[in-house]
Amino acid sequence: MKVLKFGGTSVGSPQRMKEVSRLITQDGEQKLVVLSAMSGTTNSLVEIAQYLYGGNKAGADDVINRLRTKYFAHVPELLSQKENQDELNKFLEEKFSFLQSFYIDNFSEKEEKIILAQGELISTYMVTLYLKEQGIKATLLPALDFMKTDADAEPDMAYITEYANKQLQSVPGMQIYITQGFICRNAKGDIDNLQRGGSDYTASILGAAIKADEIQIWTDIDGMHNNDPRVVDKTQPVRHLHFEEAAELAYFGAKILHPTCIQPAKAANIPVRLLNTMEPSAPGTLIDNRNEPGRIAAVAAKDNITAIKIKSSRMLLAHGFLKKVFEVFETYRTSIDMICTSEVGVSMSIDNIKHLDEIVGELKKYGTVTVDHDMCIVCVVGDMNWENLGFESRALDALADIPVRMISYGGSNYNISFLIKETDKKAALQRLSDFLFNGKK
Repeated sequence: MKVLKFGGTSVGSPQRMKEVSRLITQDGEQKLVVLSAMSGTTNSLVEIAQYLYGGNKAGADDVINRLRTKYFAHVPELLSQKENQDELNKFLEEKFSFLQSFYIDNFSEKEEKIILAQGELISTYMVTLYLKEQGIKATLLPALDFMKTDADAEPDMAYITEYANKQLQSVPGMQIYITQGFICRNAKGDIDNLQRGGSDYTASILGAAIKADEIQIWTDIDGMHNNDPRVVDKTQPVRHLHFEEAAELAYFGAKILHPTCIQPAKAANIPVRLLNTMEPSAPGTLIDNRNEPGRIAAVAAKDNITAIKIKSSRMLLAHGFLKKVFEVFETYRTSIDMICTSEVGVSMSIDNIKHLDEIVGELKKYGTVTVDHDMCIVCVVGDMNWENLGFESRALDALADIPVRMISYGGSNYNISFLIKETDKKAALQRLSDFLFNGKK
């Protein structure tokens, strides 16, 4: 069985729901399909919660009523049989009445999570009902019956594996199993969500849990590219990536995939394929544990980076200096992207400046601190094993005319990263693309 995931734009209208339904049923194979909420719905649900937090029940009701009108208009567009239209109308009315039952005097994060879950519950019900109307053997598996996180808010894989398989076994013989992405229950049994990676994460977790043949992530983008097509000319889709390469690209700017969401698939050695709903016949990008020796796969960039340098000839060689520096970032829960050290200084980059002033204040206890804003990390991804001769020099040659603030190489076998000014980003990406993929020098 394959696990397929479709995001909000893929089910963003009745027509798109019909197109997805045809796509998942055309080959007759058995599938578990993970769906997001209809595009725009989650934003409306967040707005409802914000009104309730602010004590404005009338504002919340106004958004609910607009959402109600939108969804009821979709019913005759999606379904042709009156009994099915009546069933969906009844379901929708129950959902919107439920949304209006929340009160401001006891509204909390717990209630907010319940509200946010309604989008996925509605979209999956709609698609399942449409499939049944088309004569497809389809059933809805409620994610809240088997998706669960532990006390650390991490997926409880033992629980998910047991109960997801029990759910599948309870309704054998179906062609299509539909379930919700993003939503789950937490260790207390309350409705919650997976946060990182959303529905992609759900698909990866379920693929690992049921030992799927393949996990497919369907979006409106044709897989991963060897560079950002919005910035660089003559980019090409990357047809194959190692899991580690995909994680590097996702972290450093390839927004098609969240960097953590494919970890369960990687651990279970289940291939992930990125596919395009606009071009379903395109091969997309296959991600698995297979290496392609001697290849540079792609380039990505991450904006809004801040570089921090601490210079201290007195303390750098002293025992425990780096520990003290790292503890400052740990105290303010700020992750470090890149780090480089020398005998008299240490430089690092961060993408979260919420506590920058406090961090800089603490670091000044240990040395002279300088800060560079508006920086960008450019990451070259591929087989970057240190024994491969000339790979790093090719990237360096491409950036010969670009000022480079930091270079990180050797921390991974899959990337070399450069910290540059954001104003140099486009030129750097184009130069790397020309040198590494288009044969220019």
